[in-house]
Amino acid sequence: MPTLYHHPLCPHSRFVRLVLSEYGIDATLIEERVSDRRPEFLALDAAGRTPVFVDDNGLVAPGANLIAEYIDETYGAERGAQRLLPQEMAARIETRRLVDWFNVKFFDEVTNWLITEKVYKRFAPPGGAPDMDVVRVARANIRHHMRYIGYLTNARNWLAGDRLTYADFAAAAHISCADYLGDAPWDEDEAAKHWYQRIKSRPAFRPLLSYRAPGLTPGRYYAELDF
Repeated sequence: MPTLYHHPLCPHSRFVRLVLSEYGIDATLIEERVSDRRPEFLALDAAGRTPVFVDDNGLVAPGANLIAEYIDETYGAERGAQRLLPQEMAARIETRRLVDWFNVKFFDEVTNWLITEKVYKRFAPPGGAPDMDVVRVARANIRHHMRYIGYLTNARNWLAGDRLTYADFAAAAHISCADYLGDAPWDEDEAAKHWYQRIKSRPAFRPLLSYRAPGLTPGRYYAELDF
């Protein structure tokens, strides 16, 4: 069985977990606190970041986007219409563009700041209170992204087009982290909210919604499918 080194509130880890669950791929989950800098983990990925995927043959794939490509090449083709990285070139480009948007731009502007200030600072040395100026900037930034999601889903069935793709799971992974922390502005865009309700209702989401961080209560709507 493959192994996934992850952190439960790392959005990139959540993206990979959602993809694995959607495809029905079982994996052993090992929770990794990257601040510990374990030599065994650094031997797998010198960058020391989650997620890291190790397949049955010991092949190591570090990083969410690289893991997604590996999963597509090894499992995607047999999925036909359910393939999460479409076969058509234009659709593949748009899917990759949006995966990059959320895993890089959204992360840099929103989730990295929220998770660092409200989670990692809480549990990793030297600790300390969150910088609320940083949190407020992230809360302002996420509203722009919610409107962009609404813009996309007003014109399309899913984010990248008519079909569910990696783009939807990448976006949902990041938003789920903000939602856990109570920082998802569901009053910002009704179309974005409706899209998230749809993807949140998929069976692949259930393991994420059942998670509870020790000492950190989830936001009011985190586990609710109809909110």
